[in-house]
Amino acid sequence: MRWELKWLAWEVSARCNLRCVHCRCGAAQDGGEGIFTLPRARTLLDDIARFASPAIVLTGGEPLLRDDLHELIAHGTAKGFRMCVATNGTLLDDARCAQLAAAGVKIVSLSLDGASAAVHDDFRRQPGAFEGALRGIECLKRRGIPFLINSSFTQRNLGDVRAAYALAKRLGAAAWYMFCVVPVGRGEDIAAELLTPDQYRELLQWHLAMERDEKEMLVRPTCMPQYYRLRAEAEARGEKLAHRSLSFSTGGAKGCVAGQSIALITASGDVKPCSYFPEAAGNLASRGIEEIWNGAPLLARLRDFASYKGMCGRCAYLHECGGCRVRSLYAHGDALCQDPVCIPAFGPPEPACGRPPQAGFECPGRRG
Repeated sequence: MRWELKWLAWEVSARCNLRCVHCRCGAAQDGGEGIFTLPRARTLLDDIARFASPAIVLTGGEPLLRDDLHELIAHGTAKGFRMCVATNGTLLDDARCAQLAAAGVKIVSLSLDGASAAVHDDFRRQPGAFEGALRGIECLKRRGIPFLINSSFTQRNLGDVRAAYALAKRLGAAAWYMFCVVPVGRGEDIAAELLTPDQYRELLQWHLAMERDEKEMLVRPTCMPQYYRLRAEAEARGEKLAHRSLSFSTGGAKGCVAGQSIALITASGDVKPCSYFPEAAGNLASRGIEEIWNGAPLLARLRDFASYKGMCGRCAYLHECGGCRVRSLYAHGDALCQDPVCIPAFGPPEPACGRPPQAGFECPGRRG
């Protein structure tokens, strides 16, 4: 089977002007620039274009700390890529937005983890971050650049979910993506405040109910693959659910697609299955991106669904949901084990559409 790279996140800087509590890469102001000089970054885009045409999201750290970001976007645009930027928004101004627009950026994603400065600034550990992001959004709107809003949740800001959704809609976002923080990077430092299984279930149930009436803004849970089990169960009951997607997305038809249609390139050149997976499939210093994507043993393991263990291996919704491979690795020390959230939150699934559960293996307990 040919695995198509559809979406690629790329850390173009390890530096950041914020120190967010959940940052997957622990970025900071004194972080390094990484290995991607502009010539090297252009060469990588050339290499990607030889075998794939993914949407490319330039992230960090904070990508706007690079003065040459627009030149990188322009090169990718010339190659036919859908070039996107993921930023905290605080460094956006009219001049930078004019550069982004001229370079051909397709969309900019910003983070708002609450509907007030009190909530968002606490999450981002920087007074003024909320107002800075709002100013950045107004700059994007003046330049006609589409934007989406990402909101990440733990127990500390769970009470602001509905308000964050309403704010994204009021601001005119093209999409609102609801993230569940996973225990990676600084997220591991706040593991005690990650959502409980009950909170996780209730949040997904709220989202599924909310989106039935949401016709204007695309909404989607991210890093919450059991959402696709809930959708499949609802459709099995005869409900008709609309399926919408942005032109730069992976299609939104499955939960965890780590290493299957998405990947991350870190500022040091590591190629990882997704933005949160802590292990690398290879490094660009020794192997090309196409060789890693098509031949890395780690990616082959994640694509071998018959080798998934525990309830994930037996689940009738394996190909809709897939379980979060990052949570499995954190809980069991094995990315192929069952997602530790699923059974406590939702219970064992019934066979779907007459499909028998698959064979599976028991998972070890949580690693010490």
